[in-house]
Amino acid sequence: MVKRILTIALGALLGTCVALGVARMAFLWGIFSDRDLNRSSEYVREVLQLVNENYFDAKAVEYPSLTRAALHGIAESLDPHTEFMEAKDYQQLQEDMSSEFGGVGIQIELRKEHVLIVAPISGGPSERADIQRGDEIVSIDGVKLEKATMDNVVEKLRGKPKTSVKIGLYRASSKRDFEVTIVREMIKTESVRDVQILEDGVGYLQLTQFTERTGEEFIKALNKLSELEADALIIDLRNNPGGLLDAAVAVAEPFFKKGELIVYTQGRKPDDREDYKAEADEPPLDIPVAVLINAGSASAAEIVAGALKDTQHAVIVGERSFGKGSVQSIFKLKNGEGIRLTTARYYTPSGITLHEKGVTPNVEVVMSPEDDQNIRLQRARRDVKAPAEFKERFGFEPIEDRQLQAAIDVLRGIMILDKRKPEVVTTKTEKK
Repeated sequence: MVKRILTIALGALLGTCVALGVARMAFLWGIFSDRDLNRSSEYVREVLQLVNENYFDAKAVEYPSLTRAALHGIAESLDPHTEFMEAKDYQQLQEDMSSEFGGVGIQIELRKEHVLIVAPISGGPSERADIQRGDEIVSIDGVKLEKATMDNVVEKLRGKPKTSVKIGLYRASSKRDFEVTIVREMIKTESVRDVQILEDGVGYLQLTQFTERTGEEFIKALNKLSELEADALIIDLRNNPGGLLDAAVAVAEPFFKKGELIVYTQGRKPDDREDYKAEADEPPLDIPVAVLINAGSASAAEIVAGALKDTQHAVIVGERSFGKGSVQSIFKLKNGEGIRLTTARYYTPSGITLHEKGVTPNVEVVMSPEDDQNIRLQRARRDVKAPAEFKERFGFEPIEDRQLQAAIDVLRGIMILDKRKPEVVTTKTEKK
């Protein structure tokens, strides 16, 4: 009996030892799995401390500024599209992606160090304050503008809604100086612009970027063109830097049947694939479509162009696009800061990656960088119609948009072919 009790006690003791050993090993393996991270973190800490304690300018190497510099270095050493964003930059990104910001509602341009009003945004506070196209901003909150830059002026005009800003203006038409005090409001900008009918019933619209509101704006533009009885469509994606992946899918969706694959992304792991398919119940648009692209068309713009070309839903006209086929995810950090991190690449429905390759047009029309810049300015300043006035203000005479004209010609040819009906030829044979 004593021997049995000793055996049971010894077994219990061994079991306890084994359990403790396993727990200890598990704990050690947990440490070992993070060993590289811990060593690297400690190394960075040592360097931060060394610099902080020995650099000659103590204010320049305070720990918060050193930490941000290190974070910039980590992110920006990975690829051109990954970046650490300090609070100001992160807030700016959020405003850009939402197409909303606190401001006074004007479009401005810098011409020979003079800040001029291009146009007040319709319905905005500047329009209600009777600010007009051509007015010059000479001061903001009583401070004269000297050697002004666009970034500096925009920063001063933007701000939280319900805050006020005093703007000093000069109106050349009446040769008078005056001031207006404007209460900032939430301003909504449009990413789908210049919706119109061109020659031969060809509809046209321009997408400047892909934001949270782009899909909704695009559908409204399509409905407007439908009411105007457009027989074909040109989507101008030239110099569109991209934006949100979901917005690109929303723009491409009207041309796909429900359930059709538009684009998919693939992360570092095999099971990281995510498919984006058309979900709308409506039948796809059945009109000829041309998409204009150039070297400034990137990211989400390439998703749309690549998907429509890959599935033969559109003819691509212009020049090879930029070739940014990677997906950036935005992570919010402490103190209002954030990081934009490349987490995947995207692929067309047939599995083609456009990363560092771009979309190759079906109809190539190459333009010089100078002509491309001039066309871009002409599209932005359609309000200046007289050629003489245009040349006086911008230094060149308006030129033909050869890429746009090529797209019109392509669509005209498609429409002619669609209208042709095959002739039915019947032959009679006689028996003799």
